[in-house]
Amino acid sequence: MNRGKIVLLGLIFCAAVSFESALGSNGLCSGINEVETEKIAVNLVRDVQQGGYGIVRTDELKKWMDQNKEMLVVFTGPEAGFLKNHYPGAVQFEFPIPEMKVMSKDARSAFIKLLGPDKDRALIFYCGFTKCTRSHNGAIWAMKLGYKDVYRCPGGIKGWIQAGFPVEKGR
Repeated sequence: MNRGKIVLLGLIFCAAVSFESALGSNGLCSGINEVETEKIAVNLVRDVQQGGYGIVRTDELKKWMDQNKEMLVVFTGPEAGFLKNHYPGAVQFEFPIPEMKVMSKDARSAFIKLLGPDKDRALIFYCGFTKCTRSHNGAIWAMKLGYKDVYRCPGGIKGWIQAGFPVEKGR
């Protein structure tokens, strides 16, 4: 995805968040802290710009799944969270929350093994919720390793559950 598209998507996301928050004065979205929402939105846009990967909304990802799109969905949080709830068919590979600048040789080998040899297969990374950056680490490392069709689903498992989509438990 080129930089112009990423910036445009970021601006659309920020506008949508701002519009939704503006409706809060009518009680529709009461309790939303606009300053915190803005920080989350801007950080997400910056991460996507820096990483060069795409983003996909929760409802879009569900459509891809329903269409049986060829992809690998990776939960980037701890195993305990994965065992509790995860997207159907997802796999798990834990990343830290702060940006990971270096990956050990063993971790890199395990990650490549998990992602597989097809550098053109769609890879979708998600974690717990929009503010979490584990999925950024997964997406950025996939890009660094030469995978080309990489996305982050920022709503994470929290957004998935709130959308009413089915989850799997355990392995």
